[in-house]
Amino acid sequence: MEELFKQLKIKPKNINLYKTAFSHSSYVNEHNVKNDYERLEFLGDAVLDLVVADYLYSNHKESEGEMTKVRASYVCENANYCYAMSLNLQEYILVGHGEQKEGIKKAIVADIFEALMGAIYLDLGYATVRKVVLSIIVPYIEDPTISFFSDYKSTLQEYVQTEQKSIEYNLVKEEGPAHNRVFTIEVQVGGIVYGRGVGASKKEAEQEAAKEAINKMAKNKNRINLNSCFVYNDI
Repeated sequence: MEELFKQLKIKPKNINLYKTAFSHSSYVNEHNVKNDYERLEFLGDAVLDLVVADYLYSNHKESEGEMTKVRASYVCENANYCYAMSLNLQEYILVGHGEQKEGIKKAIVADIFEALMGAIYLDLGYATVRKVVLSIIVPYIEDPTISFFSDYKSTLQEYVQTEQKSIEYNLVKEEGPAHNRVFTIEVQVGGIVYGRGVGASKKEAEQEAAKEAINKMAKNKNRINLNSCFVYNDI
């Protein structure tokens, strides 16, 4: 992790915090390790919310509602995944054999970014984690050509509302053991199937289905490409 620490310009005191931040539950269960990243993820999520909210309040003049929307856009799974990939965090994640075989899920990579921020906060304090978070996220916030999609279902609803078409999400398949369920959801727009999504929860599968539907509907209209981390706005 030395290269990562150099990139973040930090000098860790408690290296075990960072090892925990990169340990998925599947790895912990297979190697009898004490803790996985989930508690650090919970803390890191709150840290990100606070840092971004503070930045927006201090540097932007939008209303409370608008700032809430902007914060949600830049502190969401899709955004966190992009931040994680820009730091090559996927190279440090410890997972069990099953996850290695299937490939590390996008949600896990996004969670790891939050866990890492939680570890930095506990290890080096708020001032340091604030500096790290701002160095990563502010360039995205201040680039008017980039915006993240945090809620594909809402975006799809807005996309079709002018045509007054109905949107319906249907569970197609539910499989896997109780501790590792996999759901498949189809979304119909005006009675026509436009997207199918797979996820570890119904909510996640619905978001993936909506994402696919948006891509299909927008393919020949705009520069939207939801397979990437973000979309480029025409300016």
